[in-house]
Amino acid sequence: MILVGQYDSPFVRRVAVSLRVLGIPYEHDTRSVFADFDAMRKLNPLGRIPSLVLDDGTVLIDSAAILDHLDETAGPDRALLPREGAARRDALRRIALATGAIDKAGAANYERLIRPSTLRWPEWIERCRTQARGAIEALEAEPWPESARLDQARITTACMLRYVAMTDPELLPPGRYPALEALARRCEARPEFKATFPAEYAVPRQD
Repeated sequence: MILVGQYDSPFVRRVAVSLRVLGIPYEHDTRSVFADFDAMRKLNPLGRIPSLVLDDGTVLIDSAAILDHLDETAGPDRALLPREGAARRDALRRIALATGAIDKAGAANYERLIRPSTLRWPEWIERCRTQARGAIEALEAEPWPESARLDQARITTACMLRYVAMTDPELLPPGRYPALEALARRCEARPEFKATFPAEYAVPRQD
């Protein structure tokens, strides 16, 4: 199978990390949604990332749908998201906070970095950053025990933290979120994260 999208997207990265954690081999297509937009649309009509091209040619789009397929492929005993009950609801809630922080930080970044300066809306930027900050604060309040199994909530949260740290570091002042800092250190030390480390973010990208 082929994973399409660059690791500077936290949505692409969480899929890549999940593939490696589950031991599912893949090729990496590093086309850019900006430089290769027309080619990207041939795979994904939305022209967005990630896409996952399966061995039979089927193309899956949207990281949540891709991760659902990976869990189904891995089976319930190895799946990164609990199958049912309170554990599943808790994981989905944390994932929603993490992806929401990505969305809102990304929206603020687009407004600051891409929209012409004369057309930028400072109040909207600050609103988006406030929403991202709120999600981060909520995640900091969650328990993240070191002994817990690496699951999708931890993968997605760690990918979010790297994205925010590299695109809007003021949202993550050193020492403000010690639980999340510890989680990020543990995750980034793992080989699955090291292999997908984004060197830099030229332009923020969303799912």
